Amino acid sequence: MEMTQIVIDVPRDVLDAVKLPRPEVEKELRQELALALYERGALALGKARELAGLTRWEFEELLGRRRIVRHYTAADLAEDIHYADSN
Repeated sequence: MEMTQIVIDVPRDVLDAVKLPRPEVEKELRQELALALYERGALALGKARELAGLTRWEFEELLGRRRIVRHYTAADLAEDIHYADSN
């Protein structure tokens, strides 16, 4: 998978205010971004899951815990069919 790096500058005082252990901050920020973009419809489930760094089932569980309605589009169906065919 080809990766492109995007750097987001976060003010130090904001980063210091995050109430998470330092090693977890990047992972949590990626998950929060993935959830927000998915909820807005800006990312499909598979891409949001990929951004979050979670398995499909982990991401679905996270959606449930956050009470985020799952969007099921034609693209999601195509991705599910592709996944089913590849196994």
